[in-house]
Parts: sequence; C-alpha cells; structure tokens
Amino acid sequence: MRRTMRRRSRIGKAGSLFVVLFLAWACSPAYVEKSVKSEPPEAYVIGPEDILNIYVWKEETLSRTVPVRVDGKISLPLVNEIQAAGQTPQQLQEMIAQRLKDFVADPVVSVIVMESNSIKVYVSGQVRNPGVHRLRSETTLLQIIPMVGGFTEWANPKKILVIRKEGDKEIRMTVNYKKMVDGKIPALVLKPGDTIIVP
Repeated sequence: MRRTMRRRSRIGKAGSLFVVLFLAWACSPAYVEKSVKSEPPEAYVIGPEDILNIYVWKEETLSRTVPVRVDGKISLPLVNEIQAAGQTPQQLQEMIAQRLKDFVADPVVSVIVMESNSIKVYVSGQVRNPGVHRLRSETTLLQIIPMVGGFTEWANPKKILVIRKEGDKEIRMTVNYKKMVDGKIPALVLKPGDTIIVP
C-alpha cells in the first residue's frame, strides 16, 4: 500500500509539473505570436461614390451626410472642398478637425462610412452576368462567380485571368478555379479594381 501511495504521489507531482510547464509554454510570447495574428486588419480606405456621415460635436449645422464625388472630394460648410478619397475615416476626421480650428474651438469630428460603393471589380468573358460589380465586404474569387451568375457552358475555369494594379505595376495571375473549389489552392481574395477575365 505504501509503495502504491508513493507511486501515486510521484505521478501526481509529475502531472502537476507537466501542467505548470505546459501553461508556461502556452503563455510564452512565441506561442502567442503563432496562435494569434499579429498584423491588424487593414483600415478601410474611402473611395468615390461612398456615402459619409460627418458629425461635428455640438455643431449640428456643420454635421451632414455627404457623397464622395467622382473626383474624390466632398463639400462641407466652412472648409469647402476637401479630399476624401484615398483617406481612412480616421485620417479624414483629423483633416476636417484641423480645417475647422479656424472657426470652432477644439472641434471634435467623427467620420462614418454609411455606404461603401467604391469597392468594385470588373468581370468579363464567359460568365452569365459580366460587368462592374460592387463588393460590400471581403470577397473571394470563389464567391464572385456565383454573384455573376456562374460560368457559361463554354467557360474554361482552369485558366481564369485576374489583373490587379498595385501602384504603377500591373500584376497578372492565372487561377485554376477548380483547384480552388477542391481546396488544393487557397481562395483568392479580391481587391478593389481587380479585373477578372474568364476565357
């Protein structure tokens, strides 16, 4: 009995030591970095045709909902025209607040995107509904095909061409849709301005 109790005691101590070591490893920075994505999500960038709500605290006459024009600008009282396209909501509210300082003491501004109409992709070729399509949220190539009505009977899903502009460069990618469906390759996340051509 004593030997059995000693063995159980040793196993209990070993088990406790294992738990302590595991917790120490699980809480270590290396484990946390691998388990959680360290990169924050990209901030939304305002574009033409977006609808913005500009609110200036305690200044109802300056607060309003405005569309972003095709030239990327919006019009507001006192500050007149201001470039909105290409800015994040945070950047735009800081810019508006800076402009208002000449007229309002310590202006507090908030910018909310009411409608996101600027995220567009262009789909052409052998799909049932080609054309310009607005995206309301993150969309993959797998998701856009049903949105355009699917392929025609003459389509070649194995050689879809995606053309993307990054800065001054034009990137061309040939994507095998069937491999994407089967999970053999990751689903391509579309970006604003992408052109998808289905041969």
